[in-house]
Amino acid sequence: MTRAPLEDGALTFEGVAVPARRGETIAAALARAGVVALRETRKGAERGIHCGMGVCQDCLVTVDGRANQRACMTKVTGPHDVRRQSALADTTRAPAASAPARLVERTPEVCIVGAGAGGLCAAIAAAEAGADVLVLDERPKAGGQYYKQRADAIAGLDEPAPDAQAEGGRALIRRALDAGVTILSEALVWGAFEPLELACTTPDGPLLVRPRKLIVAAGAYERAFPVPGWTLPGVMTTGAAQTLLRSYEVVAGARVLVAGNGPLNLQVAIELARAGARVVGVIEAAPAPGLSRLPALARMAMADPRLVRDGLSYVAAARRLGVPILNGRVLTAIARGPDGLVATSAPLDAVETGERSVHAPVDVVCVNHGFLPSNEIARTLGASHAWDGARHMLVTERDGDCRTTVPDLFAVGDCCGLGGAPAAREEGTLAGLAAARELGYATPDDAGAAARRRLARHRAFQGALWDLYRAPLPSGGLPEADTHLCRCEEVSAGEVDAAIAAGSASIGDVKRRTRAGMGRCQGRYCAPLVAERVARATNEPLGELSFFAPRVPFKPVSIAELAGEPEPEPDRATQDA
Repeated sequence: MTRAPLEDGALTFEGVAVPARRGETIAAALARAGVVALRETRKGAERGIHCGMGVCQDCLVTVDGRANQRACMTKVTGPHDVRRQSALADTTRAPAASAPARLVERTPEVCIVGAGAGGLCAAIAAAEAGADVLVLDERPKAGGQYYKQRADAIAGLDEPAPDAQAEGGRALIRRALDAGVTILSEALVWGAFEPLELACTTPDGPLLVRPRKLIVAAGAYERAFPVPGWTLPGVMTTGAAQTLLRSYEVVAGARVLVAGNGPLNLQVAIELARAGARVVGVIEAAPAPGLSRLPALARMAMADPRLVRDGLSYVAAARRLGVPILNGRVLTAIARGPDGLVATSAPLDAVETGERSVHAPVDVVCVNHGFLPSNEIARTLGASHAWDGARHMLVTERDGDCRTTVPDLFAVGDCCGLGGAPAAREEGTLAGLAAARELGYATPDDAGAAARRRLARHRAFQGALWDLYRAPLPSGGLPEADTHLCRCEEVSAGEVDAAIAAGSASIGDVKRRTRAGMGRCQGRYCAPLVAERVARATNEPLGELSFFAPRVPFKPVSIAELAGEPEPEPDRATQDA
């Protein structure tokens, strides 16, 4: 495959030249160079890449004098001066004044948020029926988290993909473009307003979208599990390490420990090992498969034998590559050591009393305890959500075609309750077909029925898969009192517990007393942790009102990005001509 060359002068970090490729992210270039500490918090702690997808805001850097740039989302486009960001950068470093960009308004028949599995399939179904479809995607390239695409600026759709998973995504992207879908990358949806109005920032300036039908396919982000040291540079989500590897061919570290719960951890551990990393272990909270798990394995095999074969191949690969799989254990702490990070783990059923295992030294600790849905757009627009106690998350209430309780609003895929990429594809197809029909377009009679059959099979597989990986997080022993629950505002578990003991009976009151949830990630990581602590203390059931209300802007945007005057949308007929 043709690859953009490394350029010695592409960027400097703190005045030191760092080789980089145009088109990759600043985070990828810095990770390749071994730079892990990117910013400093108000309390003087160092932070680095964590989520790798623009959610946590921990990788903020100053680029060419412009503060608060997410390294994991900011592309290398030329020579850049990158500086480590201090806590005072919000007020002391500002971009030079410039004329406000014109606000563009667009009114597509169907707008889709997210260009992952569900979003692409929804776009294909609606566009092939004849609808005018616009897809908004925050990432530099379409494909989402599952179909991660190579991000070299000169890599095209006609070049071979590195593996079958990436090629599957590339095929969907090709099909969407061939159907006439407009995919707008690097489009950050920062606001949603009733009835169906989206406010965005794009590389070309602010954008206001007023579609007739809106399909939210915003995906999910990785679930946090706080332990002492989980905010240290070098501790990142498993998905972040996979993004660095798959999209930018960057191995996150020479020595890697992977920990958490779920199949992604083993998959990425094998990918890292094959790429040359020494994976010192995979700490998996679920017990090793035994006789009690055979029914789950049988249901998985009946639903999708190919995926079962893939899973077994990862286990076999771990043996061949010498990657230890440590079942029934959880990560308990991470600390800096003289030669890297030092991690400890303990048996899940004896976190407080069991023996500790030390895993050291390592350069990177990858963590993933499953996922949480990115549901802020649907919640803000008023769609009803219910608490799923088995999966510990809010799920969007939908009908069989993925309509929400809000007219003309659909939600598909992991943003409304996790089901995996195969299920998201079928949900996207159903929503796209339904949206097109409601707009008056004819759709194939059998397309919906076939999608429903496939969806039932995929949901059966996912249910069995998570039965296999079922492992409750320890209720006692973790996190310790001085461990941060809120990464952004550095609020500890002890401070949250003290607020609850002092009379805070709601998550909102805890927020007012402690600032938990007031940071840049808007409580995406701490909200479930705080909500469950409040629920245990008050003996109240969890529900939608147990969580922080989503607020606009969903992600930080500058006032300069919001400024602009309306500009009429170009006439579609003129564009087509």
